[in-house]
Amino acid sequence: MKILIELTYYRPHTSGLTIYAERLAKALVRKGHAVTVLTSQYDAALQRNEILEGVQIVRVPVLMRVSKGVIMPTFGWLANKMVREHDVIHLHLPQLDAAGLALRGRIHKKPTVITYHCDLRMPNGILNWAANQGVHLMNHIAGVFTHRIVTYTQDYANHSKFINRFKEKLTVINPPVELPDITEIEIQAFKQQHNPSNDHPVIGMAARFATEKGVEILLSALEKIILKYSRTVVWFAGPHENILGEERYIERLMPLIKHYQKEGNWKFLGLLSPQEMACFYPNLDILSIPSLNSTEAFGLVQIEAMMNGVPSIASNLPGVRQPVIRHGMGEVIPIGDSGELARAVFKISENKDKYIKGYQRIKEQYTPFSIAEEYLKLFKKIHSEINPSSG
Repeated sequence: MKILIELTYYRPHTSGLTIYAERLAKALVRKGHAVTVLTSQYDAALQRNEILEGVQIVRVPVLMRVSKGVIMPTFGWLANKMVREHDVIHLHLPQLDAAGLALRGRIHKKPTVITYHCDLRMPNGILNWAANQGVHLMNHIAGVFTHRIVTYTQDYANHSKFINRFKEKLTVINPPVELPDITEIEIQAFKQQHNPSNDHPVIGMAARFATEKGVEILLSALEKIILKYSRTVVWFAGPHENILGEERYIERLMPLIKHYQKEGNWKFLGLLSPQEMACFYPNLDILSIPSLNSTEAFGLVQIEAMMNGVPSIASNLPGVRQPVIRHGMGEVIPIGDSGELARAVFKISENKDKYIKGYQRIKEQYTPFSIAEEYLKLFKKIHSEINPSSG
C-alpha cells in the first residue's frame, strides 16, 4: 500500500500525537508499505522534503499562525496531488486541514481514516476562541466524509461529543508504544547524572508544560508530600520554555518551581531523546498524570512507565484513567485534587509491590508492529466496502 499520513505537526515537534504518528509510520514501513507524511513546515529551518527511517516527509510552507494552528496557502494544491497518488488517507485530529483531505478521499474512493487523539481547548482569548470554533467545524466536516474514526479507548469515545456524532464509524485500537532497548549501565549512568544523592521518591512527569497538564496540581501536592518524604524530587521531562500559548501559565507557576528547584525537590530534565526516556522511566518511583481536561485522552507515557514497572497516578478523566484501570498499576484520583494526589503517592510508596505485578506482559499489547497490523486490516476492510468489484 501507498499510505498518506497527514497531521499539522510532525517530528521533530514533540507531543503524544506526533510520537504516535511517527511510531505507526515507521511500523508500516517495516511491514513493507510506502508511507508519506504530509505536514507543516512549522519551523523554516526544517527541510521541505526528507526521508527519515524510510518515511517520506513532505512539509508545506507556513504563511502565518493562528494560535496553535498554521495557514499553508499551497496545502490544497499539494493535497490534491498526494491523495491521487496514494491508496489510503490517514488523518490525525484535531486540526484544521483534515476536512479537505477527507473530502478528497471520499471523491477518489480512497479508504480514509481519522485517528481522533483528543478534544481541543485553546487558552482564553477572542482569537483562541475563534480558532477553536474553526477547528471544531473542520473536525466535523472531516468526520462526515471519513470512512472510519479510530480512538484509543471506548471510555474516551463514550464521553467525546465529536465521536458520539459518528458512533457508527468508530473503531477502537490501542496506541503504539515502544522504547529503545538499553542496558543497566545506561540506566545507572542516567541516575548518577540526575540523582547522585539517591533521593526518593522520584516522581516523574513527562509532558509539555501546558495548562491542561495540571502542573499546578502536582506542585500543590508536593508541599504535602515533602512533609512526609523530605527528599522527594520531581523530574519534569519535556519542553518547559517558550511554549506557544502557555507563556502566562508558565510565568505564574515558575516562582514556586524555582523555590523547589533551590531546595532540591524539582528538576527540569528538558526534552529527552527516546534513548534518554528509556533511562528516565526505570529511575522513577511513580509517574504523575494530573491532567485537567479532555485534551488528554490516554497518556502514552503511562504505558511507557508501566512497561518499566513504574506505577502511575492518573486523573479520573475518560481515557486517561484506562491504563491504571486496565493494568492495576497505580491509582486514579479526582480531577484537580492535590490532596488525593499526595495520598496516592503515600499509598504507592508504602505498598510498591502491590502495583508492579505482571507488568512484563503490558509491552505485548502495544507494540507498534501489532498496532500497524490492526490499521492495515481496517484499511483493507474499508477498501472492500467502497470498491466491492475489485475484491
